[in-house]
Amino acid sequence: MKNRIVAYLKYIDELLDDSSEMNKGVERDWDKEIEKHLTQIKFFAHERLVHLIVFCLVAICTVMSILAFVIKGEIMILPLIVLLFILLVPYCMHYYLLENSVQKMYDQYDAMIGKREKYFNMNKEEK
Repeated sequence: MKNRIVAYLKYIDELLDDSSEMNKGVERDWDKEIEKHLTQIKFFAHERLVHLIVFCLVAICTVMSILAFVIKGEIMILPLIVLLFILLVPYCMHYYLLENSVQKMYDQYDAMIGKREKYFNMNKEEK
């Protein structure tokens, strides 16, 4: 999934870059490109939601395991805590990637609409 997101973001950045080789002498139908981009945003946003749910469940199980260890004091719970922490870190990193990528896709969407007509663009206002 990471490779797909990174490749797609790069593709759209090149599509938006007027000096890119892929844009030389090409007239873009921005309505079609925007429609395709919105479809990809939906796919990645769904993936983001699924990973948020899984991330939250793993985090809750981790906290519950730590509480069980503190309350009961049984050493047998420690391997479970370690395993859950090992799962939690990659889930956190992957969710971070998904969240930031979808946010970037929103900015790309604004830029795509801006190619077609005057439109709100958060990046220009921040500078």
